[in-house]
Amino acid sequence: MRQPVELGPKPLTLEDVHAVARDGAPVVITEAAREAVTTARGHIEQLATAERPTYGVSTGFGALAVRHIPPDRRAQLQRSLIRSHAAGSGPEVEREVVRALMLLRLRTLATGHTGVRLSTVDAMAGMLNAGITPVVHEFGSLGCSGDLAPLSASALALMGEGMVRNARDELVPAAEALAEAGIEPVQLAEKEGLALINGTDGMLGMLSLAIADLTRLLDIADLTAAMSVEALLGTDRVFEPELHALRPHPGQAVSAARMLAFLRDSEIVASHRGPDCTRVQDAYSLRCSPQVHGAARDTVAYAATVADRELSSVIDNPVVLADGRVESNGNFHGAPVAYALDFLAIPLADVASIAERRTDRMLDVSRSHGLPPFLADDPGVDSGHMIAQYTQAAIVSELKRLAVPASVDSIPSSAMQEDHVSMGWSAARKLRKAVDGLTTVLAIELLTAARALDLRAPLKPAPATAAAVAKLRETVQGPGPDRHLAPEIAAAEALIRSGAL
Repeated sequence: MRQPVELGPKPLTLEDVHAVARDGAPVVITEAAREAVTTARGHIEQLATAERPTYGVSTGFGALAVRHIPPDRRAQLQRSLIRSHAAGSGPEVEREVVRALMLLRLRTLATGHTGVRLSTVDAMAGMLNAGITPVVHEFGSLGCSGDLAPLSASALALMGEGMVRNARDELVPAAEALAEAGIEPVQLAEKEGLALINGTDGMLGMLSLAIADLTRLLDIADLTAAMSVEALLGTDRVFEPELHALRPHPGQAVSAARMLAFLRDSEIVASHRGPDCTRVQDAYSLRCSPQVHGAARDTVAYAATVADRELSSVIDNPVVLADGRVESNGNFHGAPVAYALDFLAIPLADVASIAERRTDRMLDVSRSHGLPPFLADDPGVDSGHMIAQYTQAAIVSELKRLAVPASVDSIPSSAMQEDHVSMGWSAARKLRKAVDGLTTVLAIELLTAARALDLRAPLKPAPATAAAVAKLRETVQGPGPDRHLAPEIAAAEALIRSGAL
């Protein structure tokens, strides 16, 4: 039984997001949250009966905020808001992203600063716990005034409209899925429609998931880099801690220490340590791996700091303050998250680039120090890993394009009321594509380095790198005549994603 994630005034953690989004952990609304939600709702209901209009309670939205809405039209106002804003298009967004988006919006609702009813909070928690995932489309968010179209698709399902994926991943009408789970569709009241959609939850959810992915992939990059150093008869002396203490970037020290540990007790490395070795130093792609991987680690650490701050935030407009005031604000602007998402795409592309350069060296007979051309079994008849490196190169080129920032590309909307937007959702979507690309690039380096280490026999690799080769060999054969490489790349990708290395 998965441990429930508690929702209330207490901030969520990155681990909480992963548990709910990826592992299906249930959520529980704390008593403190229930009290806070009830208190805030009382303030909203007082304002709803007041003669003075309040934005989001008794007015229209965005450029239409100047219109005062009479009481008998306000329920329709909330429904119309959700229906009109659920205007996304394109492919379905991944289940884990939608669950993260729902969790993060629910957490803000549970803080008692949005003014929704407790029944609405309970219904949304029920959807998550029942495994009901609204169909959210890829395009529709500008990353300001919240991830409006994606969050509206989620809110539409809460109303019993639109399409969802049930716990069996079947595409069904929302009303049918809610009925099966025993959840009553929500009839939205004052302020609730706006509160359900005015957040940075989609982009923050994707940032949270990307941080977990990149932390794992940078660990893999240290391993595949060490394997390549070993296969190319490189030295491990450049990874000694004394050298990295001279430039005290935390991530660099971590990556250097990991690579040094991976190469410990390697017969291959020991074989060329003596006076007979005439090489003065290794190429940058080998020698500078800790500097590149380490800088990427430090960037991920910065992004995690941004995510932690955002996970402690209440994002809504207007918000209900502790003294009952309902105030407009600009906290829905996604710039802090968008910048972090864009930033991560840059070192990701560079880590992939240096991995591709290491791979290419193992295939080039003039630089591989005794390995056969392209690691082919019968060069000329066989092509070995020649085209696998082409695939790496194509992906690295794509990653460079994906590293172009989205957050500089503001475009005005809503009759110039929303005249500067973050594009954070777009930054998050391209980062997810980039994470997949880096996974493939590292999978090909893993395949190539493992093959090269096998070809160094009878010299034995280090115990740590030998263990990685052995794990790969459970699904991918060792050196031999050419065979279909695409399934082997896919198998290496699956191994990396599994966390078994």
